[in-house]
Amino acid sequence: MLFQDLPVELIADILGELDLENLVKMCYLSKRFYMVASDSSLNPWRKPIARNLNAFAYEKVLKHLSVRSVVPRHNWIEILTSARPSYILYEATLPNMKSSEWEECFSRRFLPSWKKWKKESSWKEAYLKMLHRVWHRTMTSCKADESWTKYVILNRNGAVNEMEASTRNFNPSAVFDEYKLQSNLSHLETRIRLVLQLSDVRILTFGTLSRSFSSHILNPNAHIFFNPPGIVPYDQDNNPLRRITSAQRPYNLVDDHRGFSTLHTTSPALHPSKLYTRLQYPQPSPTHYNYPFFTPDENGTRWIGSEEFHEDGLHWVGSLMIIAQLLGPSRDPQNAGGHQYASFDWGDLLAISPWMEDFITKKIDGPGLGH
Repeated sequence: MLFQDLPVELIADILGELDLENLVKMCYLSKRFYMVASDSSLNPWRKPIARNLNAFAYEKVLKHLSVRSVVPRHNWIEILTSARPSYILYEATLPNMKSSEWEECFSRRFLPSWKKWKKESSWKEAYLKMLHRVWHRTMTSCKADESWTKYVILNRNGAVNEMEASTRNFNPSAVFDEYKLQSNLSHLETRIRLVLQLSDVRILTFGTLSRSFSSHILNPNAHIFFNPPGIVPYDQDNNPLRRITSAQRPYNLVDDHRGFSTLHTTSPALHPSKLYTRLQYPQPSPTHYNYPFFTPDENGTRWIGSEEFHEDGLHWVGSLMIIAQLLGPSRDPQNAGGHQYASFDWGDLLAISPWMEDFITKKIDGPGLGH
């Protein structure tokens, strides 16, 4: 049997193992190959494009892939969601897409609160303006685009404060030190956690862990933020997932979705109908592709928070500060954009951790207790 006589599904799988340059060549070898490559349901382009994006190393042919009618348009949604800002803005030939597709790219790439910059412009214009804003801030020390940076404080009583500080002087470590001082926790070490990484920002938390069992300082909602009720970093045999390979990893969702509870909290349980799904809006980077489920990656430190109950008996105490830090131009998970930060509000908090809706008691703009 000749290769071109194989079932189209098998041909598409084989073509998907090629690099982009050879895939382009294969498309024009026969009419059958062309029809397989142009079929949006078979889409052999998905795998090689994903390999380019995940490796942050782009083949030359990717730059002008949009001019080839054989490539289904929806592949560009993935490219515009994950590729480097400088590559999209100054190198790639952009495709002709519908307004709804540009909106999809915007929603997947950026935090929900960033939609405030759209105003009266089209979704394409809004997307490109926002992408240029991100590129500009990561390449320079300019802070004129956003004079005030918002961040979120998750309090131990269940309230969430949306705070803001001058972007020019914003130093999250110094800000959190002040919160520690107010709570008489200055003697405790500040624990910084990488919760989630997106295409352009990574979500960081600043908190404190202690062995104290005083209910006056415990923050059970901080634990719930890191560990959604019903999802644990352990498999069904109670083995730590971080010790097994990706191929061995089970689907780590507990069916009953019982709420988190300890001796010191009366937080409500999640309703069984509230099933978790992988985050899509915004879309995580490959290092956190499985969020909010466990992603076995050495760069992800979100599940370190489980140590408070499963290892050393430590508990989250005091307030938990959540911020968004811009990534550097290399897109490397270990390389952030210097001291550049972006706004993160309580709407963004609920977008990346929707389960918190059942535990947040108040949403407060600015400081205070919301009385």
